[in-house]
Amino acid sequence: MPTKRLTLIGKPGCHLCDDARETIDQVVAALPLAPEIELSEQSILDDEQLHAQYWDEIPVVLINDRVHAIWRVEPERLRAALLEETE
Repeated sequence: MPTKRLTLIGKPGCHLCDDARETIDQVVAALPLAPEIELSEQSILDDEQLHAQYWDEIPVVLINDRVHAIWRVEPERLRAALLEETE
């Protein structure tokens, strides 16, 4: 299975972003393919394009650069998406 890229887009001080990060960490840690998942985080405060695109939707979770979730991360849905074969 190819590596999956999971990106959390948020900003410092965002409690929903903190919740999303915690859910992501828990879900990924429980997966046998955790070493194959590339995790990254980007702040809308550091990137004008991200700010313009997502300022009212954070946190945003991308899987392989495609929007997976906005505002809330559902653990079961995230787990299923990470276990799916990459197209």
